[in-house]
This record gives sequence, structure tokens and C-alpha cells, in this order.
Amino acid sequence: MGNKVPVPDKLSVRHSKKQQRYAGAYAAAVTDDDYANVKHPSRPPHAYDLKEADVSSYEWRGPSSDSSQGRYPKKELTRCEGEVPSFARHSDSNSWKTSMSNRHSTSTLFGAKVSVDDFEPIATIGKGSFAKVLQVRKKNTGEIFAMKILLKSTIIARNQVEHTRAERSILQHIKHPYVVSLKYAFQTEDKLYLVMDFCGGGELFYHLKKEGRFSEERVRLYAAEILLALEHLHSLNIIYRDLKPENILLDAEGHIRLADFGLSKILNDPEAQASTFCGTPEYLAPEILNGSGHGIPVDWWSLGTLICEMLTGLPPFYSQNLNSMYEKILKAELKLTTDPNILSTDARNLIQALLQRDPHKRLGSGAKGADEIKEHPFFRCIDFEKLYRREISAPWKPQMLSDDYIGNFDDTFTGEKADFDMSEMEAKLKNKKGMKDMFPQEKNRNYFDGFTYIEQR
Repeated sequence: MGNKVPVPDKLSVRHSKKQQRYAGAYAAAVTDDDYANVKHPSRPPHAYDLKEADVSSYEWRGPSSDSSQGRYPKKELTRCEGEVPSFARHSDSNSWKTSMSNRHSTSTLFGAKVSVDDFEPIATIGKGSFAKVLQVRKKNTGEIFAMKILLKSTIIARNQVEHTRAERSILQHIKHPYVVSLKYAFQTEDKLYLVMDFCGGGELFYHLKKEGRFSEERVRLYAAEILLALEHLHSLNIIYRDLKPENILLDAEGHIRLADFGLSKILNDPEAQASTFCGTPEYLAPEILNGSGHGIPVDWWSLGTLICEMLTGLPPFYSQNLNSMYEKILKAELKLTTDPNILSTDARNLIQALLQRDPHKRLGSGAKGADEIKEHPFFRCIDFEKLYRREISAPWKPQMLSDDYIGNFDDTFTGEKADFDMSEMEAKLKNKKGMKDMFPQEKNRNYFDGFTYIEQR
């Protein structure tokens, strides 16, 4: 009998382009099958759209034969992703409200200084079963933003109030050139609204799927910018925990913006350890899989995985079989191509240093932290001070025909009508098997006091 493999509480697999979502970065929106396996409101539900046996009962049966099709067969991408909203569970509501309030925000439910009436919907750029993302224009300034709209009733039913409040708080407090910025947050009786930077280049995932892999010059810049963003998070004792192409946006100039902090965790100190089993299977560090406790080094493992995927087209331990992939991450020898046209010696050495199974030996985990990675020969031509000031031009820029251009987004979404209405979505959710009784009856209870935020200009 095999050993049981732990599985993230929330797991989904994309089987086709139609099921992919731009909302991976902006909204953490999910597919319409999210609630098919809901049993208890205390356990955050998610899709088990694997077209296989229930993942929660998988047994690790040892090595299995892998498909030779690779991760991008016929340009169709399959990805497993597991998400558990555990961030900031230690924070009480009073400390949360204190951190959320300043002279530019209000804690009253309907006293916001900005509302949905201040925006004009332009296009739908992401949609899931309980959230959608619109490209919007602010009426009085003409500025273009991305607006994430969430149903309160669904957040409460899915036991994600703390998750949502925490993500809103972390977005407010992180100000960095390579992290998406929160501009406004407000609410109505039944919805939450987050207004963020619109990144017209779309997801890195979109371009990687389209192109297969990137040049080393391009990967070097992306990796350096991600490194700066992660370094900033770590300086605030925040583990990101969900680095992947879907959560990286490209702005109009071709620079990256880190987004989606749904799995982020605030540590009490830099040496503290988290224990929640969460993340995206291809990017899970060994210490998350074996449950030994994890900290900041998990982000460096994910960075190594991402660099490998951007350069070669596949994560280093990828398998179409979830259990096989877990086993490879824990035990398999790291095999990287020796083709210099794909991986240079410096790139291969960097990936190997970041994918050390022992987190204490992993590059970036020493006393110098992120500086260890910056000093690696792979980055010898990067001036990180200039990069922080955005004084280095990106080697590739996305096509942008206008400031509201949406050609870098999945046309599955952009072809839909853009409006603020969520009634059809809510009705569909309430009709889902097992969901009707989970929706809160106390319509006027204020779970999100202090949610409102207006960025200081």
C-alpha cells in the first residue's frame, strides 16, 4: 500500500484554453466547477476538476510512466494549482481595522469617497464563479484600471473573510515598482471592489504559453525584477508562496508586476516557520511537501522553478501525474539540458543553486539573503539599483495600440459583455449542489468594516 500524499485544500487543473483565466493574477477567480465537492463550510472549497479520482484520496504509488507530450502539447496548457487562504490568520479584527484605516479611508459601510459610479466598464479581462475582473475607466480622470469585483455572500460562505481582508491589507501596504498597486477599495451591501493597476501586457503565462520559452536576456530581466519584488516582501517578513507565471503581469513597457497575494503569509520574524500545505504543485518546495515547516526560502525555490520554466518551457520536475510530480520534487535528480542554446552554464548553475532541497543550503537563505542571488554570475550585467529605479529598458515590449488595448488578454473573456452586474453569477452559485444552505442569512452583518481605501496621491 502506498504512502498518502498530502494535497492542498484547494486544487484545480486547467484542461483547456477556455478554462484558463486572466484572473489568476488580478482576481484569483476560479472555474464554474468550484463548488462541486463542497461538504463543509469550515473547509475552503475549490474545484477538483482533474477528471481523475478524488485528489484528496490519492495514494503515492511510486514512479509512474509520464507522458512524453510535455507541458505545452499542441499549445494547450495543463496546470495543477492548489490554493489555501491561510494568510494572516493570527491577526484579530481590531488590529486588522487599525491597519486598514488612515485619513484617506473610512470604516463605514456606505460612506466611501469613491464608488462604482465613478467608473465606466470597458472590457471583461477575467471571470470565475464568484469574481470577475473588468478593465475600467475612471470617469473624472480618464485613467484606466483593473477592477476586481467579488460577491460578499460567496466569500462568507467559503470561509474566506480573513483571506480577503488580508489580501486587501497587504495590497495597501506594499509599494514597490514591481508589485501591482492598489488604488481604491470600496464596497456595497453585496459586493467588494478592488481597483488596481491595469497591466496591459497581460499575464506572463499568456506569453509563455504562446511562445513556448523566452530568450535568456528576457528571462534575466524578469528574474531580476521578481527578485527585487520578493526581496521587498521578505524585508516585511512576508512569504509570497505562489510565484508562477499566472501571478506575474507585464506592464506596457514590458516590466513585470507581481500580483495576487492570496497565499501570502506574514511571519512574526524572518526565522519563523509556516506549516500550511498550500501552493501550486509544480512550484512547491520540498519542505512544503514533507511538512517540515517552511519560511522565506520557499520563494527562492519557486524562483528557480520559474527561471527553468521560462528558459526551457517546462518546470524542472513536471509530470502530468500529480503524485509522480510530488515524488520527483522530493527525490528525483535534477536533470537540466546541456544545450547551450537553451541553458547557458550560468543559468544552469543558478537553477541548481536555487533548487537545493535543503532550504538551509539554498541560494538566498544565507546571512546575505537576496544579495546572494544578485551576486550570482547570471546577473552580472544587471545593475540592481538602476533596475529598481526602472532605468533599464525591457528587451521585449508587448504590443499596445492604446492605453486600453486588450489584445494581450484571453479572448474568452474579452468577448463578453463588460458590466458591474453579478446577479446571474450569484444565482448560479446558489443553485449549485450543496451551496444553498451555506450562504449567510444575515445580509446586513458587516464582515468588512474598514475595507474602504483611497490611495494617497
